[in-house]
Amino acid sequence: MPTVKDVASRANVSPGTVSNVLTKKRPVSVATRARVLQAIEELGYQPNALARGLINRRSETIAVVASGLDYFGPSQIVVGIERAADERGYSLLLRLIHWSDPREAEHALATLAGRQVDGIIWAAPEIGDNRARLMPERLAKAPPIVFINMAPRPGMTSISIDNRRGARQAVEHLIAQGRRTIGLITGPLDWWEARERQAGWHEALDAAGLRADPALVAIGDWSTVSGEEGLRCLLARVPELDAIFVSNDQMALGALRTAHLSARKVPEDLAVVGFDDLPESTCFWPPLTTMHQPLLDLGRRAVHLLNEMMEERAAAKTPHARSVPCLDAELIVRESSVKVEAEAARHAPCAGQQHVQIV
Repeated sequence: MPTVKDVASRANVSPGTVSNVLTKKRPVSVATRARVLQAIEELGYQPNALARGLINRRSETIAVVASGLDYFGPSQIVVGIERAADERGYSLLLRLIHWSDPREAEHALATLAGRQVDGIIWAAPEIGDNRARLMPERLAKAPPIVFINMAPRPGMTSISIDNRRGARQAVEHLIAQGRRTIGLITGPLDWWEARERQAGWHEALDAAGLRADPALVAIGDWSTVSGEEGLRCLLARVPELDAIFVSNDQMALGALRTAHLSARKVPEDLAVVGFDDLPESTCFWPPLTTMHQPLLDLGRRAVHLLNEMMEERAAAKTPHARSVPCLDAELIVRESSVKVEAEAARHAPCAGQQHVQIV
């Protein structure tokens, strides 16, 4: 089998340069990289990851602790993590946990430490007290860890979408459209993200001098069916409802169905805004105004943070916890919240499917 030295000889470079091309740890010129890759292809060289790990005392593997992959948000974050990890030459070890048992998080941490992973990304949503056992003193004995989407805690590195600000922006958009009785279909309130979105709804109404009446709130479970039922309950309690902020797009789809069955025209009688920006949201009828979450970028940035912490540990330094600004969600305005003149719609039939504000 060809070796690194064989590749280096063929490409007329040092073995260290070949290693830098393979690991992407240090920059290599475009021309030199091309020569090395050509030599690798000609010789049929296959890197020995196990041997490299023994030499460097690193496994070149990061673990991802995840749950709820049947939901859009968690699954997209993991996709972003996988892409960024692959670009940096890391292998992924996926560990799925059930969020209902706080003890499972502690067990997962101990198991992954025993697997000698270089670092961990905790992508499982924060639900209830499922992170209560992951205290700083326990984390000090574990590989470096980056947490995704959780309330900030001292001594823990985390990165999140600014759910509260995004929800507030969504409701402010509805207020700007002249809506005054704005309901909320929230996700399950044991989820941190759901509570943050509810808080944003509440803050926007307070700032506008509108009452955040509890009667305007229906609790869903992220499913389309719960969105359908949630709007049905709200309309029964508050018939004058003229707008609804829905905490994810799947529930918004259910809410749109209830609106149609109730003969409520959207957006004339009822404006609807979701949260997520599902690829299918442009095909809802009418196309759904929503908050776009940069979920792939969130996963990528988590890998970047973790890589920094792992490099600190490799240099015999204690990885320090980082305070990272939240990523902003982006308002994507479509026809479910803005009245579009019939004449304009005829001349621009695809306008409602573009990621631009309709004015």
